[in-house]
Amino acid sequence: MNEVRISTQNIVKKLMTTYPDQNEFRKNIIVDTAKSMGYRSPDFVPLIQKDSRVKIGTYDLSNVIEMVRPTLSTVEPELSPDVAKMQSIVNEEKSFAKIDPTFVPWGSFNDVVKIIKSEMFYPVYISGLSGNGKTFMVEQAAAKLNREFIRVQINPETDEDDLLGGFRLINGETVFSKGPVLKAMENGAILLLDEIDRATNKIMCLQGILEGKPVLVKKTGETVTPASGFNVIATANTKGKGSEDGRFTAASIIDDAFLERFTVAVDQQFPSVSVEKKIVINHMKKFNLVDEDFAENLVNWADIIRKTFYDDGVDEVISTRRLCHIVQTFSIFNDKMKSIDLCIARFDDDTKLAFLDLYTKVDQGVTFDEPTTDEPTTEDTDVNF
Repeated sequence: MNEVRISTQNIVKKLMTTYPDQNEFRKNIIVDTAKSMGYRSPDFVPLIQKDSRVKIGTYDLSNVIEMVRPTLSTVEPELSPDVAKMQSIVNEEKSFAKIDPTFVPWGSFNDVVKIIKSEMFYPVYISGLSGNGKTFMVEQAAAKLNREFIRVQINPETDEDDLLGGFRLINGETVFSKGPVLKAMENGAILLLDEIDRATNKIMCLQGILEGKPVLVKKTGETVTPASGFNVIATANTKGKGSEDGRFTAASIIDDAFLERFTVAVDQQFPSVSVEKKIVINHMKKFNLVDEDFAENLVNWADIIRKTFYDDGVDEVISTRRLCHIVQTFSIFNDKMKSIDLCIARFDDDTKLAFLDLYTKVDQGVTFDEPTTDEPTTEDTDVNF
C-alpha cells in the first residue's frame, strides 16, 4: 500500500488512539469507525483488502499504522467531501434544575451563586470527599437563579465525541450532532463536569474552552462562540493530582496546564453537625418521617468517625449521602440498627462492627474524650471506640 489517501489515514489514526496496543482489527470495527467519522466505502475499503487479511473478518493494518505513526499527533487536516457539506444539529430542549425544598445552603453555596449570577466566565474546580454534596450544591445554585444547567458525568471513557459531539445517522442522513459542551456554550448555560478527575487526557479538547474562547469544531470546520453567561464548574474527589491514599482508584492525574485554566478552586468539607442535622431532618421529611433524636445521633456518630478518619484511625468515613441512605432505609424497615447495618455492609467486618458498636454508645448517651463540635475539622483527635 504505497499511497494512502488522507481520509484512510484518519481512520487508522482513530483506530490507533482507540486501540493503542492493537494492529489487527475486525472488519466491523474498521467500518464502524470510518462511518462514525463520516467516511464511506472508498475511504475504508483499502484497509480490508485480501492481502491484509489474517483470518476471516480480521485484517492486519501494521503497514499503514507504521506509515501514519509519525503524524499521529497531528489534527486531521482534511474532511471528507461529504462531511464538509453536512448539517450540524443540536438538541434544542433546554434543561433546568429544579429547586429542592429539602436543600440546606452551606459551605461555598453562596459563593457559587455569586459566580453564576455575575454571568462572568469564571471556571470553578470543587474538590472534596465523595458524598459531601458538591454536585447537589452546584445544581441548587443554578436552580435558584433559574439558569440552564447541563451536567456531564465524566469517566475514563469520556472523549471528544462525548463532549463536543460526533456524527450520527438521523433519518437516513449522516449529520454532526453537537455535544453537551457546545450546547452549553451556545445557550449560555452552566456546564457541570462531574467527577472530572476520572477523566483521561481525552478531555484536553476542553482546554481552549476553559479560557472562554470560541472553539473550532474540527469535524465540521464550524466555530462556536460562547454566549453570555456560559460557565464551567467541575467537581472532583481529588485536587487533580491523583489519590494519594488510594481511596479513589479511578482518580487520574490531570495535566497541570489544564487545571491552571480554572480560575478558583474550592475544597469542600463535610457540613458542621448543626447543618448536617438540618439536612438529615429535611431528608426525613421526604418520607414523612421525622425523628430528631435519631437525626442527632446519626450526625454525632458520623462526626466522631470523621474525626477519627482524619486522624488516620480508621480507613472508612460516613458521608452525608450515606446518612441520607440510612434515613431512606429506615423508612422502609423501621429498624434503626438494621438500617445502619445495611448501609455500611460494604465495609470490612471489623470496621462495620466497630461502627455499629459506636452508634450503640452514641444512642446510649456515652460521652467521649473529644466531644463533637459544630465545625468540621481535620485536627488531631483522641477518639476511641
